[in-house]
Amino acid sequence: MMENKNYYAVIMAGGVGSRFWPMSTSEYPKQFHDMLGVGQSLIQRTFERINDLVPSKNILIATNESYEELVLEQLPKAKRKQLLLEPAMRNTAPCILYAALKIFNQNPDGVMLVAPSDHWIDDESEFTKNIKTSFDACTEKDILMTLGIQPDSPNTGYGYIQFQKDTSEIKKVKNFTEKPDLKTAEKFVESGEYLWNAGIFVWSAKSIIKAFKNSLPKMVAILDDGDNVYNTDFEDDFIKTNYTKCENISIDFGIMEKASNVHVLPVDFGWNDLGTWGSLYNKLEKDDTENAVVGANTIFRDAKGNMIRTQSGKKVVIQGLSDFIIVEKEDVLLICPKKDEQDIKQITGDVKDNFGKEFI
Repeated sequence: MMENKNYYAVIMAGGVGSRFWPMSTSEYPKQFHDMLGVGQSLIQRTFERINDLVPSKNILIATNESYEELVLEQLPKAKRKQLLLEPAMRNTAPCILYAALKIFNQNPDGVMLVAPSDHWIDDESEFTKNIKTSFDACTEKDILMTLGIQPDSPNTGYGYIQFQKDTSEIKKVKNFTEKPDLKTAEKFVESGEYLWNAGIFVWSAKSIIKAFKNSLPKMVAILDDGDNVYNTDFEDDFIKTNYTKCENISIDFGIMEKASNVHVLPVDFGWNDLGTWGSLYNKLEKDDTENAVVGANTIFRDAKGNMIRTQSGKKVVIQGLSDFIIVEKEDVLLICPKKDEQDIKQITGDVKDNFGKEFI
């Protein structure tokens, strides 16, 4: 597909991925790991997927300043000036505004995709087609778009988007709902007018800046200096001085739930947010007893439904164990029932108290 100079993208790569401990740590988070054993880290795969449509020089990477070298090492096509280095974690709204101002300063006609660095997509050509459809719509109209995933189950781990049922390809959004309980999720899926919120957005730079001026004017006052500091030698110092003054707020709460011009494109491209070991297990191929393995050479005896992740070639024997997560990384070993995987984020607190922060 031919590259378009007005197409931009922002890869959000600042998270720690604590639910993937001990593989993911604050020093080396999950987006920099080859979680599925495919020969590429999640951020590398994300960059290449987006690069099918967006010129590599127009792909910005928003990340914590401590990951600068990791990003440049893993993404050889990216230059230092494409990194948006956050001096502090302030959720998604400030870094999206930062990216929009930087893009607008460079190209007032820019349309931008905002995508997480750690999602997995099976059908990448369908993804590219959906983004092109969204770019076209946002070039023509002053709208804020999100991609909504067709739900295949009443999952309580995702937010939901309610849309207006009609014959148009791109639907008007009626409502956003945070992670619901199971009964509510079942009603949503049954109704046929709800989609999972994947946190993938498309808009023109001017439309999202306008939305920030309407909903978060203080943040605009902090980051829009009026002196065209973006894409100059003064940008880094300006961000270091001002970014921490921004409110800690997500793009969903800060903008999307308040704006009246939000639309959604229902999509189905084999999406997985890879948020937990269980979601990785669901994505991986299993043997005939439903065991999934990455890295290890494994013998299973009377064992089923387990998720095993070790260093490459490690010999592992599992006897009489069912539905467990077993992860080895260097000198750390985690053994946890799959049903308790949500506790892994809390487990890291115990690890820090007992073993020291270098293990998380």
